[in-house]
Amino acid sequence: MSQTLPLRARAEIDLAALRANVRALRARAPRAALMAVVKSNAYGHGMVPCARAAREAGATWLGTATPQEALALRAAGIQGRIMCWLWTPGGPWREGIEAGLDMSVSAMWALEEVTAAAREAGRPARIQLKADTGLGRNGCQPADWAELVGAARAAEAEGTVKVTGLWSHFACADEPGHPSIAAQLDVFRDVVTYAEKAGIVPEVRHMANSPATLTLPEAHFDLVRTGIAIYGISPSPELGTHEELGLRPVMTLSASVALVKQVPAGHGVSYGHHYVTSQETTLGLIPLGYADGIPRHASDRGPVLVGDARRRVAGRVAMDQFVVDLGGDKVAEGTEAVLFGPGDRGEPTAEDWAQAAGTIAYEIVTRIGTRVPRVYLHEDPDE
Repeated sequence: MSQTLPLRARAEIDLAALRANVRALRARAPRAALMAVVKSNAYGHGMVPCARAAREAGATWLGTATPQEALALRAAGIQGRIMCWLWTPGGPWREGIEAGLDMSVSAMWALEEVTAAAREAGRPARIQLKADTGLGRNGCQPADWAELVGAARAAEAEGTVKVTGLWSHFACADEPGHPSIAAQLDVFRDVVTYAEKAGIVPEVRHMANSPATLTLPEAHFDLVRTGIAIYGISPSPELGTHEELGLRPVMTLSASVALVKQVPAGHGVSYGHHYVTSQETTLGLIPLGYADGIPRHASDRGPVLVGDARRRVAGRVAMDQFVVDLGGDKVAEGTEAVLFGPGDRGEPTAEDWAQAAGTIAYEIVTRIGTRVPRVYLHEDPDE
């Protein structure tokens, strides 16, 4: 997407950086295939352009949470392996079968629904069995694994399914040395061994998310699932900064300063007057707010680069706008205000905003709303 007119705000998405991140992550797991996870609109970056760029950089799988996301990729003409895992009863199983998706199954109800859909479609469903090895979220409990595996093998014999994968998910891979990591790996190896002895022949066994891809080579198996890392964001400060991990943030969020005005000392700013000017100063109005995904919890704390200086949100973040105290500096309307980016120009990063809002960088980028246009850079991989 190219843009010539000035924008209220924009999220620049550097697809060259995304491709470089995918290549760097592939180098971290050279014996495993790589899945680029593009759920939730590619963590706010734009699902279809990011999926294409990841494919260009060597991602052989794409991953989504919902089947609707996976079907949207197919509707956009994206081929190859696509896996989706967050199903609810009555989901679009037949559409998934006809689109050639790999669909996760965590319980008997799901296996029953997908086999019924396969009979209707007249072709086998590709499914992957998920085990809950300790995250306590989705996945089949080890106590129920034998029943699920047995039923899946019977469905394979019937010709209604093909089990293409066995998988699980870590709870604490972003906390180096956490005892649950080794415990989950042991459980995963056990459930894989059981399934294979029962006759399951998976194409891929996979457990590693972004932090495990970066730090746990013993968890790479046949496939790694990389989400936040392909967007150039460290999975957690404990693992290192994006620079230390060899990654580059893909999104830069900026806005045009909408208004600059002189105010006296003692002037209240934004709702509730939680910020009051200590002296005569200039205020700058930034036309982004919590309707655009700017966290209200970052009121009085969120960092912004305006001109060549870092500022902070002054007062509460409102629905459509917030204010920065420019400290008397002369700033023209239309000047770029950079909320976060790679940090090359001294601008804050998504991690800086996460710390200001008491959350994680995943949430900062994912929550940027649809009112903010995505402007794609380096769409052509050869440019």
